[in-house]
Amino acid sequence: MGSEARDIVAPKLETISRTVSNSFTKAGSFSYSISPTSTFHSPPSSLEAFRQSAKQLKPFDTKDIKVLLLENVNQTGRDILKEQGYQVEFYKSSLPEDELIEKIRDVHVVGIRSKTKLTSRVLREAKNLIVIGCFCIGTNQVDLKYAASQGIAVFNSPFSNSRSVAELVIGEIIALARQIGDRSNEMHAGTWNKVSSGSWEIRGKTLGIIGYGHIGSQLSVLAEAFGMSVIYYDVVNLMALGTAKQVSSLEDLLSGADFVTLHVPESPETKNMIGAKEIEQMKNGSYLINASRGSVVDIPALIEGMRSRKIAGAALDVYPNEPAGNGDYFNSELNTWGDDLRKLKNIILTPHIGGSTEEAQSAIGVEVASALVRYVNEGATLASVNMPEVNLRSLTMDEPNHVRVTFIHRNVPGVLRSVNKILGDHNVDKQMTDSRGEVAYLMADISDVNQNEIKAIWADLEGISACIRTRVLY
Repeated sequence: MGSEARDIVAPKLETISRTVSNSFTKAGSFSYSISPTSTFHSPPSSLEAFRQSAKQLKPFDTKDIKVLLLENVNQTGRDILKEQGYQVEFYKSSLPEDELIEKIRDVHVVGIRSKTKLTSRVLREAKNLIVIGCFCIGTNQVDLKYAASQGIAVFNSPFSNSRSVAELVIGEIIALARQIGDRSNEMHAGTWNKVSSGSWEIRGKTLGIIGYGHIGSQLSVLAEAFGMSVIYYDVVNLMALGTAKQVSSLEDLLSGADFVTLHVPESPETKNMIGAKEIEQMKNGSYLINASRGSVVDIPALIEGMRSRKIAGAALDVYPNEPAGNGDYFNSELNTWGDDLRKLKNIILTPHIGGSTEEAQSAIGVEVASALVRYVNEGATLASVNMPEVNLRSLTMDEPNHVRVTFIHRNVPGVLRSVNKILGDHNVDKQMTDSRGEVAYLMADISDVNQNEIKAIWADLEGISACIRTRVLY
């Protein structure tokens, strides 16, 4: 049997080919591993019989599933998608918006990282697009609400690079405390400058973490292992790890920390979260680290804080404007303060590499690509960032004449009545529905149906006025 993914796109189809593939077992039955030498773990033996009998669904379509991957998505993710028989087009960098629009018109799946902007203008042209994979933590580069309104699910990887970012910050704390960047630059210039003034141990110092999520909490544990005291500020009350203490205000954190590190999302509330006022509240001779989002720190205010020696050092991994690709693009044309920033002493500038380790990118590739496969092949939206989370137990090989219906619709009264009227003449084995804001999602498994009945179900569901997208998986 072929492994091509197929999807019903019009009720005029003369025939519908049934396509079942066992290759999804490779991408759908593993647990996630961040080991650099092992990609997948074998499933427990008690589940083996069930996995062997599971029926691997494939969607119907008149075309093969086309995938567009941008920004050098990791090989692990590419391999998982190719194993499904999908047509994968791969680019190492992002694309200009006009070129992106041309490319995205025919694809069903798009995978990006942080540079590609999937705005409503871009998504409006993506008539065949059903799912977006953000191979990173952030999703602010995607218009999530518009994507949901078009029946486009979005998945990301919220955990896989947390350790990599936390380790980078620990390294930067030590490097700033010992002025390693300046000493290294001097040695590269042929200058021997063995000094101890302004160099410190980090043991006994206080680390202030703004945002105690997946990264912040891991960083907290690592910092305590180095003998640091940890305080943190978050907009919600969170359980502390180790001996860390939550403070009640940002000002309390800034005034009590020797090192301040930011781990917050990009939002209107966090824009310029650290500006001139907040820098003035920090300890004299303290250090600032930002590995979250470029809009969080007012860079000109930081420059002034370092020139006045209020701030003894800083490390930045993110910036308000970042180049779309590698090259000599980080200049004053991109950010007007670029030259002033680079001239500062004891400042570490890195090109948004917090999560750029082999382990993190491999794990992200596995996590996001497998979520894409599950959605394309089975309709599962678990861990989607913009759609209701719905999932059904897998069909088995003992259910050969079963079909799975996935129905995305506007969340308005009367829709379920219309759906159940259409499905009422059939045996619905299982059904689940949920809503999220203005969008709702229904999945149902129907038994003992033939190809003509499948086409009729699809056409009737598409005829419901609140319908956004109907897919039939067989």
